[in-house]
Amino acid sequence: MDKIYLNELAFYGYHGVLAEETKLGQTFKVSLVLGLSTKKAGMSDSVDDTVSYADVYETVKKIVEGVPFKLIEALAEKIATKVLTDYPLLEEITVKLIKPNPPIPGHYESVAVEIKRKRSDING
Repeated sequence: MDKIYLNELAFYGYHGVLAEETKLGQTFKVSLVLGLSTKKAGMSDSVDDTVSYADVYETVKKIVEGVPFKLIEALAEKIATKVLTDYPLLEEITVKLIKPNPPIPGHYESVAVEIKRKRSDING
């Protein structure tokens, strides 16, 4: 299976369990791996034969910058389901959702969740 990568898309959202997260908001980064066949697009050189990463970007932006979720797990699930539903050429998706600055004590770069879903997961 071929893959299209969208790496560390950055959005501002209001997701989290704590009140200050939903009030102040923070940056979230999303990386996607889109699994599909790109052979037809490679032969035709037409965006109509593939998934437009510009369109996927806008889809993800609306979700992350939209209705708040308490858990990044739920946010990642929403992204995976919506992208698979909206882009029928996709066979699978991996979503990595990074929360660079969660309000927890300690020294770390970020926290993240990564999920992989197949079309059969949303149609089954």
